[in-house]
Amino acid sequence: MNSSQRAVIVGLIVAIVLVSWSTFTVTETELAIKLEFGAIKRADYTPGLHFRIPVMQEVRKFERRIITQNFPAETFLTSEGKILNVDFFVKWRIRNVTAYYRSTGGIEDNAARRLGESVKNSLKSVITRLTIQQIVAAERAAVTGDLFKDVGSDVDQLGIEMVDVRVRRIDLPDDVTDSVYRRMQQSFAAQAAKLRAEGHASAETIKAESDRQRTEILSAASREAQQIRGLGDAQATDIYARSFSRNPEFYAFYRSLQAYRNSLGRDTDVIVLSPDSEFFKYLSRPQAR
Repeated sequence: MNSSQRAVIVGLIVAIVLVSWSTFTVTETELAIKLEFGAIKRADYTPGLHFRIPVMQEVRKFERRIITQNFPAETFLTSEGKILNVDFFVKWRIRNVTAYYRSTGGIEDNAARRLGESVKNSLKSVITRLTIQQIVAAERAAVTGDLFKDVGSDVDQLGIEMVDVRVRRIDLPDDVTDSVYRRMQQSFAAQAAKLRAEGHASAETIKAESDRQRTEILSAASREAQQIRGLGDAQATDIYARSFSRNPEFYAFYRSLQAYRNSLGRDTDVIVLSPDSEFFKYLSRPQAR
């Protein structure tokens, strides 16, 4: 290998090294900032290949995805002076990489520590307003909702976004556990008895109202039925009167047949009449008019 070939190879190596020092890549899961002599030069990098000036400029990369940070149990006092042991975890991610770097130096542990302190202070302020019974019986979402309100300004200064904060476990001291749950049982039993009494009273009211409506409906229906029946009887009487007035003799004959049907035909029937009674005139004298 002659000197010219060695020079070419050395030149290629130097070029490759310079290119590697002058370029950097940002993945989908990363955030990056460019520093020039320690000062932030640029922080809006998108995923892909980018360039920098070797030696003068430095690139720092950070996690874009959600970070979960667990915190050990902390001791808190309730409004009644009782001790609670509470452990929790926080999910967060970088929202403003410039503010994040300036406030934490780009060190994840610093951000987690400061965020944890803010959450602890907010959790303390929430717990001190509640009794043990209220904390145990309350919805976890109600507690975490207050935490989000209190921690909001602190996380903005850190350049991060708090995605979620959850209380994993609340441990009561052994000397108060039994008494707390006894009071809770008594409270729930009283509430259940109250609800049953209200339900019974509502049932009686509904039943009485239903009976009243039933009576009114039956009374109105009976009154209407009597009116219709009376109107029908009146119309029937009028029709009979007009029909029989055309032939009184036929009407008398028809009435006699009805009397025979209602009075005769049973084994136990006994009728005492004189033979020449008008009752049998259509039987003894069929041609009678």
